[in-house]
Amino acid sequence: MTGKDIRLTPAATSASGVAAPPLREAAPRGLCTDCGVSRMQDPRACGRACQFIRPAYAALETRVHGRARDPAANPDELHFGPHRRMLRARLAPAKRGAQWTGIATRLAERLLETGAVTAVLTMAADPDDRWRPMPVLVTKPEGLAACRGMRMGYAPLLALLEPAIADGHRRLAVIGIPCQVYALRALEAELGLERLYVIGTPCSDNTTTERFHEFLALLEPDPEGITYLEFRADYHVELRYADPMRKRRLIPFLQLPISRLPPDFFPLTCRTCVDYTNVLADITVGYMGGEGEQWLLVRNARGEELLALLGDEVHAAAPGSAGRRAGPVRGFLANTLRAAGGLPLRRMPGWLRPVVGWLMPRIGPRGLEFARARVEMKAVETVVHLRRETPRRMRSMVPPHVWALVAPYGLGPRPGEAPDAPP
Repeated sequence: MTGKDIRLTPAATSASGVAAPPLREAAPRGLCTDCGVSRMQDPRACGRACQFIRPAYAALETRVHGRARDPAANPDELHFGPHRRMLRARLAPAKRGAQWTGIATRLAERLLETGAVTAVLTMAADPDDRWRPMPVLVTKPEGLAACRGMRMGYAPLLALLEPAIADGHRRLAVIGIPCQVYALRALEAELGLERLYVIGTPCSDNTTTERFHEFLALLEPDPEGITYLEFRADYHVELRYADPMRKRRLIPFLQLPISRLPPDFFPLTCRTCVDYTNVLADITVGYMGGEGEQWLLVRNARGEELLALLGDEVHAAAPGSAGRRAGPVRGFLANTLRAAGGLPLRRMPGWLRPVVGWLMPRIGPRGLEFARARVEMKAVETVVHLRRETPRRMRSMVPPHVWALVAPYGLGPRPGEAPDAPP
């Protein structure tokens, strides 16, 4: 990616403690999501930090959590990575302007309020485009209100590590997506920090902000009026609008204009990412397993410390699980194979779509089973697309746990593809 997908802004700090320091241009890379490492003083650090070169999940899981994932002790760790517990949760009252109820933002606020950190690295909306992510350094709790909500686009968050450290910040929190968090953990020991808290959000697919605007235009004749978009776990996309008189709109997944998107709408990086659930964060804050609420994966002692900061502001319970994922994942595999081979997707007849759209929230995988299905779909995508487009990377980019996830669907490693196989 190039540096053209974000707006560079002055380093001035606002009254609410939000600064967007100027960034270097990105070094040219192949498979890259512009996490920000290539914009640092030594862009060669990409070679030891990037998850798209030679990911070492087991080693980093052990370094961060004290152990790697252990499916024998907890089968869900195969899908979701090391964790102490999972929760279905909501913040009460919910934060105004939050994507869900505002748990991730509130965690960062509490870290600043208690003095546990002196700065938070996260995303705010670009002043000229509410959907474009702008990396910011926040030093006051009230500044995090500007960071609520979802953004779409590449955002070099880790490029702010150097200016943050140069400003004297040694106790930091980072709110990031998996490719950013992987690189952060790979470089963590070199940063000289006294304390680091990592709040991770799941991510399955990203695209440029410009491409996202094209998607919005397919959903609405007046896309500028859309202020909120979310892919929900009940098989609907939710839209909200700037006009207070307009009701929110729910679009079934099956009614989305996916077939009208260009083949490269989602880049190869996102189609081959093996870390939907952000396994190297201290706590993952998502929604896929939350059945309409937020889904928390508390991964280590620092994650427990983070959750404790919320006290009785957070209402939590055990997540549920229902339905079966095997059928939907097999259907997804069949369509992915066709698409990767240049064949048209098998489209459902128009008359049947409303029927299936009504049935899926009721009989399809829900709760944790929905999250397991999504993780297996991402693993399927990784193997199919990487094998077709950059087969030489299979041996280094596909970790052993991904092969275990796709094995039930007949996708095994071919000669030379597995990490422990001869090249």
